[in-house]
Amino acid sequence: MLDNCQTLLDHWGGVNEIIDRWIEERRELLVKYCELSEIQAFDGGNTEHGNKLQGFCELMVDYVSVGHFEVFEQLASEGKAFSDNEGLRVGAELVEAIQPSTEVLLDFNDKYLATDDLQALTVDLSTIGEVLAQRFESEDKMIEVLHNAHVPALLEGSQTNSVQ
Repeated sequence: MLDNCQTLLDHWGGVNEIIDRWIEERRELLVKYCELSEIQAFDGGNTEHGNKLQGFCELMVDYVSVGHFEVFEQLASEGKAFSDNEGLRVGAELVEAIQPSTEVLLDFNDKYLATDDLQALTVDLSTIGEVLAQRFESEDKMIEVLHNAHVPALLEGSQTNSVQ
């Protein structure tokens, strides 16, 4: 039983590290978004504007990829490990709700990789800001129902085993 508890704690710690790195990447994404949002008039010939946009797009695509291919999968695995059918159901609904934002973000990336015309960027950034805010809210709910909800059980199991 102690081995099982240690395995769960190792798993929880690993998931926690993945989430922490992902949240840090989110913070960096928001910083880059704010830097872009502060530009009053975009100029495709301005290399600084292009570099900031490219850096934002690269980080945004990385963030989305890590979410879908690491974080969401780890959260689902944790839900399965705890036989949390309700959490898995809510998590699946949240992934479904997040999917349209993924498409919008990737379309934004594709659009600005293919053009130096930054005339619509201010409007597009406004849309992206709203999409990111909604996405972050859904991601936070997923972390709550598929990870944070299990922390008390993990801690309780480790305290019970350390007393034995």
